[in-house]
Order: sequence, then structure tokens, then C-alpha cells
Amino acid sequence: MRLPHPIPYQGSKRNLAPFILDHFPSGIKTLIEPFAGSAAITIAAAAYSKCNSFFINDINRPLMMLFDEIINHPERIAANYEKLWNEQLGQERDFYKLVRDKFNATQRADYFLYLLARCVKASIRYNSNGEFNQSPDNRRKGRNPINMRQNILNVSRLLKSRIKINSLDYQEVLRQSTKHDLVYMDPPYQGTCGNRDSRYYAGIDFPEFVSALRDLVEREISFIISYDGRTGDKMHGELLPEALNLHRIEVNVGRSSQATLLGRDHVSYESLYLSPALLKSLDSSIRKSATLSIALNNHQLSII
Repeated sequence: MRLPHPIPYQGSKRNLAPFILDHFPSGIKTLIEPFAGSAAITIAAAAYSKCNSFFINDINRPLMMLFDEIINHPERIAANYEKLWNEQLGQERDFYKLVRDKFNATQRADYFLYLLARCVKASIRYNSNGEFNQSPDNRRKGRNPINMRQNILNVSRLLKSRIKINSLDYQEVLRQSTKHDLVYMDPPYQGTCGNRDSRYYAGIDFPEFVSALRDLVEREISFIISYDGRTGDKMHGELLPEALNLHRIEVNVGRSSQATLLGRDHVSYESLYLSPALLKSLDSSIRKSATLSIALNNHQLSII
């Protein structure tokens, strides 16, 4: 199945979604994404009928406002995007800068969608004042309005009337979770937590994050985390503490585009953590696979 994705977003878990969905238990009441980003896992879970109710949250309020438009007013956002796309023709570079200035002044959803479709590497960047300052990719005009409209309408069909959208601190969202929910977390990369980083609206503090996870474990909440990783032998961030009793799986995500350009063979891996409550609820075949992956990872190997 080709899944709709109207929001281009660097770091999206779109390609890993099938693997992550394999670790969903049955009988989920609500899928909660406290760090939603492009909501790739929510969209995939809705498309494959993994659950019937969804809650996406991101501290980046304009991003959540954009999702609200896409889901609840799809025809309007599609028409506004098409208008901007057509207006840019013949003046793409200058028009992008004009829209960027207008977005920083108004936070309008259609401006944001246009910027995401045109910016370099689909990568958000912010200056110290919290203003969007990423440059345009002048080699392309952004997704064609016909394709964009189809993606928008398909996401709206999947999620309308079944989703809650908010822009809260992630800890507040976690406190709202229950034993009937599944929480999927894809927080900012380690190394940026607690520091100003242009890629994120806000970082997270590692000790605070660990404390929040400890509370989820104690309340027996089912959750999955995409977090640390490595490229070759180079680790990106520290592993989550063993005291949390999480089950870690190392996932081969292939060579990065940068490695390919440089002619390097380094393969990147991401860690996927499963909570104790989730592991108990999975069927025996998945539980056995997860345990085997963990055992191999302890010997610097991985299941691919």
C-alpha cells in the first residue's frame, strides 16, 4: 500500500513504519504520538487499521495547525497550496522568501505547507528567535498540486473524526496515557536535548525524559521509542538506561544519502525500544523475535 504523506519532513519514520507496526499489540484504544512530526506512524496505523483513535501532539504549534487544516479542511488547504504553487512560477526564489516572511509574521498553515514542500532536504530550520529560516531548494518547485491534493484528501479520509490534535509539552501528553493506549515516541535526536538546535522548535532534557519513561513503566503503559543509533561504529547518543527494563532492537536503516554521495559504505542503525507492558501484550512469535534481536545486539549484531 502506498501511504499518503502530504508533509515532507526530514527524519520521518515513513520507511520504517511497516517494521514499527509489526510491534503493535491488538486491542489498542488510542495511538498517541507526543512528538508527532509528520505523523508517519499515525497515518500508517490508520491505513492498516491498527487502531481506531489517534492523538498527535508536537510542541511545534504551526505544524499541528497545518495537520488540523489537512484533516478537517482538506479542500481549503489543497486549494491554497495550489494557488501559492502557481504564483511562484517564474520567480521561485524570490517568491519563497516572500512566503517565508509572511509565514513568520502570520504562522498560516498554507504558507507552512508551501515552505515544507520547497525547502532544502525537506528540513526545517529555525533561528534564535524561533523564525523559520531554511533556504529554498532552487532545483525544484515543490510537490505538484495535483499530487499534493490527493495526499491531503487521503490523509483526511483516514483520520477525520478519529483524531485529537494538540501542541502541549510531551510530559503532559504522557500523563494522559492509559493502559489501553499505545504511545509511540520519536523525540529529537540526542545531542540536541536541552540545547538550542536549529532543527527543532525545542529540545528535550535527557534526565527528564528518562524520568518520564520511568513513570510510564511504573504505570504499565505500552510504548515504543525510536531514539539513539549508530553509523558504523560511531554511536549517536547514549543508550537508554538498563534500569528501565526496556527491550532494545537495532534496526538497519541503510546508508544515508550523505554517505552515498561521499562513496562510503557506512550503514546506519536506529534503536527501537519496547516497554515491558508492550512486550507482555505481544504474541509469542513477535516476543521471541524481539528477544532474539536484543540478544544479538548485545554482541554487536542485529536482525535485519
